[in-house]
Amino acid sequence: MRSRPGRARRYLRRAAKAVAAVTAVLALAAGALWVLTPSASQATAIAAAQAKQHGIAYPGPNVPANFSRPLVATEDHRFYIEPGVDPFAVARVVWAKVSNGSDQGGATLEQQLAKLLYTPGQTGWRTELKQVTLAVKLNVAYSKQELLNLYAEVAYYGHGFYGLEAASCGYFGHPARDLTVVQGAMLAGVVNAPSIDDPISQPANARARFEHVIARMRAVGYLSKAQAALALRTPLGLKANASPRC
Repeated sequence: MRSRPGRARRYLRRAAKAVAAVTAVLALAAGALWVLTPSASQATAIAAAQAKQHGIAYPGPNVPANFSRPLVATEDHRFYIEPGVDPFAVARVVWAKVSNGSDQGGATLEQQLAKLLYTPGQTGWRTELKQVTLAVKLNVAYSKQELLNLYAEVAYYGHGFYGLEAASCGYFGHPARDLTVVQGAMLAGVVNAPSIDDPISQPANARARFEHVIARMRAVGYLSKAQAALALRTPLGLKANASPRC
């Protein structure tokens, strides 16, 4: 009669082989995706072409902290430490699909940038895999500041404004470098759903989104309790110039 330790070792060997097989398949799939997806070096050329299409200057200025902080706090608070994908968010999404639960999302800024640059308007699991691969490529090829600049330049901010500089000029009448905390928070909130949260045509939605961004900045430590309370009382100073230049 086979001993229990013997059976346990046999099961462990089988489990180890199964894990190794799955790992090999995943590695091959990842390698194939890496080869078949476009190069990250194309990102700047694509961004320049999109800027030309929308009639705005490229490249734009460096993203100021008053925009990057609310953007990171709201869209991807582990942006500075993750490799282009958020393992925790991926695990949540996978579990949601397996358990038929709600999908809480989890696209990093790099994945969102990959979507904006390489797969606009595309959907489906193949597209999502492509975006994940491209996100890792972008993270390898560019610094975090460069990625923020690229994101800010190709994002849509509602009311016909593409690119952070154009949005800042159009909504507030001054360059992005002069954005206040509350103005940067509003623009960072708009990019998630620019038509729904347009501060001119949908002010109630925009206000709710703005309050969410301020709450996120408070949660991750970018604002103190007093600073967050002050931000919620501070007027945005919307001008709606409808001009992408100032």
